[in-house]
Amino acid sequence: MTRDGYYTSGEFAKKANVTLRTVRYYDRQGILKPSKVAGNGYRLYTDADFAKLQKILSLKYLGFSLDEIMTMTINDDDRDDIKESIRLQLSLVQKKMEHLKLVEQSLQDMVRKMEESKEIDWNEVVELIHVTNMEKGLVEQYKNASNLDIRIDLHKKYSQNPVSWFDWIFQKLEMKKGSRILELGCGTGELWRGHEDKIPEDVKIVLSDQSEGMVEDAQKLLGFGGGIFEYETFPCEKIPKEENSFDLVIANHVLFYVKDRRKALKEIRRVLKPGGIFLCSTYGSRHMQEITQLVQEFDQRITLSANCLYDEFGLENGKEQLLEIFDDVKKEKYKDELLVDQPQPLVAYILSCHGNQHEYLGKRYQEFKEFIRRRMERKGKIRITKDAGIFLCR
Repeated sequence: MTRDGYYTSGEFAKKANVTLRTVRYYDRQGILKPSKVAGNGYRLYTDADFAKLQKILSLKYLGFSLDEIMTMTINDDDRDDIKESIRLQLSLVQKKMEHLKLVEQSLQDMVRKMEESKEIDWNEVVELIHVTNMEKGLVEQYKNASNLDIRIDLHKKYSQNPVSWFDWIFQKLEMKKGSRILELGCGTGELWRGHEDKIPEDVKIVLSDQSEGMVEDAQKLLGFGGGIFEYETFPCEKIPKEENSFDLVIANHVLFYVKDRRKALKEIRRVLKPGGIFLCSTYGSRHMQEITQLVQEFDQRITLSANCLYDEFGLENGKEQLLEIFDDVKKEKYKDELLVDQPQPLVAYILSCHGNQHEYLGKRYQEFKEFIRRRMERKGKIRITKDAGIFLCR
């Protein structure tokens, strides 16, 4: 270590017990840049850089790609985040251990059956492939959950409306004593966080999502809430519930992802009781438009979504689609905007989107961060339009 507390690349690699080639590779990829470049060209690291290297190696071991690791570590310049980083890794390792135990049990069952019978059951072999391949699904689930948290956090930190989006939605639910409620696409269960004590007596809420990982995250967040919550995995197009089962159905930012939206809406109408309410939310065409303009100014080829979600089901065309199934549809808009004064959360938000940004940013992540930083420095704050609202269907 140098006198001022820095390590050269070689010293850093030796202390971390990795090869110098590994450190240089992560430097070239933009995942682990040195804290300082000396006048003589030496690339210098600090003790804090060991935390970032540890997270990179841990995520790599867990099966994440370099692009995914970049998304999950780009804001790690904030050294206060190390505790949250360790918690994330612990959760992922626990999931991997659960998966490995499942693979172990499946292999043991396969060995026992092969010892008992001379014939090989090829269906059992196919099932073993499915079990072994589940790890890819676990990685995808946690990547999606992490990306969702990043997007929610940007709104939490920089929204100007003192009533948060989830609080505003909660106020619109019109719950009554004994209500039966179904939330479709519950995600991590964020709608209900902190609201448990405001739920009327004897209310039962089914939280559902087509992602098993999301449902598990919701259950971890909320627990069973004294018997209030139930958790199930199924798609919106095929709700495994009887007719007239629910007083209220909720779909918060879900319908624009549904492939057969008409079928899903018919299913929702089927499970609603007479006089029941369907509340769904969506975006308008101006939502977060400044972010799109910003990334395209950096590179015009970047799109943050494979298709415009509001074209599928938005504030402009949603009512027309809903009136094909429901008799009474009313639209309410949520008034808000973001004033962002820090580059890191904005960069993380952009990297969490579903578009092609990783393809074109590639090795330009640091250049892109600097582009955002300079823009923010010049303007002080970046103002971002929020164009979102709900439809209430009765």
